[in-house]
Amino acid sequence: MLSRNLLIILLLLSVLAGCSARNTPAPVVESNSTVAVGSKVKAEIKSDSYRVKKGETLYSIAFRANSDVRSIALLNNLSPPYRIFPGQILQINKKLTKASSGKGSSQTSTKSSGTTSQKSHNKAIATDKKAEYGDKTSGQKAHKNVPQPAKPFSQKIRRWQWPAKGKLVATFSTAPKGNKGIDIAGRRGDSVKAAADGTVVYAGSALRGYGNLVIIKHNDDYLSAYAHNDQILVKEQQSVKSGDVIAKMGDSDAKRVMLHFEVRFRGKSVNPLKYLPKK
Repeated sequence: MLSRNLLIILLLLSVLAGCSARNTPAPVVESNSTVAVGSKVKAEIKSDSYRVKKGETLYSIAFRANSDVRSIALLNNLSPPYRIFPGQILQINKKLTKASSGKGSSQTSTKSSGTTSQKSHNKAIATDKKAEYGDKTSGQKAHKNVPQPAKPFSQKIRRWQWPAKGKLVATFSTAPKGNKGIDIAGRRGDSVKAAADGTVVYAGSALRGYGNLVIIKHNDDYLSAYAHNDQILVKEQQSVKSGDVIAKMGDSDAKRVMLHFEVRFRGKSVNPLKYLPKK
């Protein structure tokens, strides 16, 4: 009888030990995301070259590099729709080389090339805040030796609208690590709307710090970004109209439920409040 009771006790102890053992945890994947949290890429790209990762687009890479997608495309001989593949090495910034010290015609050629390059560069980058915020730029003089773009130099957006209803809890900052957009607080599930007509060029969650992110291209000059969504309701290459619901507000990669909204002018962050209607 004693031996039977002892055997039963030993069996119970072995069962309890088995129940308390832990298996290896599964990779952490966020809600509405197919990307493991540990595999997310850093938000900013500061290097001169970059290796493409799965799920990225040239627009999302340019967004992280604070660069105009056309500049990166030009450096890498890419043409629309800018198809890239995982493992591809992209040049992000053009490396500067010292001018040759050769005499005669080579030196003259270098000076001429540098002058033309400088003029071309000035045409591709906004030289003042008026162009940045969509004012007229017809006062600029055209250079005969510089090819003129097929479309207007600065393309204005006819109408912007607020991307969400709610309280403005953070504004744009020009500080090195300041807020690159504005933050609008709300409730989970609130509608996030396109601020202007455009095409979705990124919809995913691979950018660390942005959560579920949507990027819309409005024209060759302007992009807008919508971060921390609970759900993304659009797909890449989908056309959207101003006011279309593109996502549901959430707190992915954020400490509270809110929408982080950015406007980019030729890759650079600009103050969204300069574009949105005054409340």
